Amino acid sequence: MTEGQGFRRIDVAAARAVLSAGDALVLDVRDPASYARGHIAGAENASQEDLSFYLFETPKETPVVVCCYHGNSSQAYAKVFADMGFAQVYSLDGGYEAWAAAERAAATAAPALGAALSAFLVENGFPPGDVNAKDKTGATALMAAARLAPPELVKELLAAGADLHAINADGNQALWLACVGENVDNIRLLVEAGIDIGHVNLTGATALMFAASSGRAKAVAALLAAGADPAQETDLGLSALEMAATEECLTLMRAAARAKRG
Repeated sequence: MTEGQGFRRIDVAAARAVLSAGDALVLDVRDPASYARGHIAGAENASQEDLSFYLFETPKETPVVVCCYHGNSSQAYAKVFADMGFAQVYSLDGGYEAWAAAERAAATAAPALGAALSAFLVENGFPPGDVNAKDKTGATALMAAARLAPPELVKELLAAGADLHAINADGNQALWLACVGENVDNIRLLVEAGIDIGHVNLTGATALMFAASSGRAKAVAALLAAGADPAQETDLGLSALEMAATEECLTLMRAAARAKRG
């Protein structure tokens, strides 16, 4: 489990591994209408009102997987279970949106990969035919491409079923890596594909916080244009505005904050 949290954030592949054992309790904390439209097989629709039933009627050794819309509110529910002494508690990163996307990708035959993408995968240590393989740091080919590759390869990976919501060992998604490379085209592409622009990693930081704190003004501008919130705070109450490493980054975020206030 993640130190200080008591629960673990996992991606779809890891969630499938947990569920494959057959003994997990899967709680879907979305509204009933969303649950009715689609949910993980075997998941139970839970709310704050009936949470106590699951807390007190479920054996503490039962693995618990919590799923919400995008993987944010599920963390609060997961923390409650961890605080109550459950040993195996998981929050699904990307929420049901990520699960449904992975299911759709699995149901659709992936197109054959082009020569340039296959070469990129091999050069970066990934199997040439597995777009969701991870390296020892938990990074995926999409993360590597977001940082290093032209948008054409990122588009091809997504079309081939690459998991948009996968996280690495630090809890970062591909958007963070696009900011590391300050690849503005890939930042825009990932946002358009539906990545969570407000996703927080294991330290509670967003991609905007990283870009601002490292002085990557082009990445900051692209994220703000896509709707990133400069006022979003970490658990310690710090925002990207307060982390700005350069005057340019600070100016960009102040302007965005003023625009939000109208």
